Amino acid sequence: LPEPFASWFRQRGWQPRPHQLELLGLAQSGRSSLLIAPTGAGKTLAGFLPSLIDISLNAVKRRPGAALSSARRGIHTLYISPLKALAVDIERNLATPVAEMDLAVRIETRTGDTPQSKRQRQKLNPPDILLTTPEQIALLIASREADLLFDGLKYVILDELHSLVT
Repeated sequence: LPEPFASWFRQRGWQPRPHQLELLGLAQSGRSSLLIAPTGAGKTLAGFLPSLIDISLNAVKRRPGAALSSARRGIHTLYISPLKALAVDIERNLATPVAEMDLAVRIETRTGDTPQSKRQRQKLNPPDILLTTPEQIALLIASREADLLFDGLKYVILDELHSLVT
């Protein structure tokens, strides 16, 4: 793991779990993967570790509210959950490591409850990581700004896959 990720694990007395490192390796080599693990096994971190590392090492550094850079304009990672409450929980769970490592990564949710003003801003100044629902994806794909939003998309994370695919 690169810094500050390795230090972050060490400071907690943790070691990355084998499935977290394996998923990271697969993602970095451009491979798709499916992770099935029990509750408490570190699935969320495993799923987002490739994104957080890639954004922190390669993407334009920007702080929340900073002006949009021309180097990368679209969403880097798209997280899709069948439940808006799960997207909100994931945002809260990711906020801690992002803050503790002082990563310049903007993470936002977009659900049916997201105010229209925030939705418009997200289209013009997308976050690095967008946590959303299938219904919102349908609206974003149909929008005039779809090219801008998805131009830099590198990772898609589908959570609760059994609920999304019948």
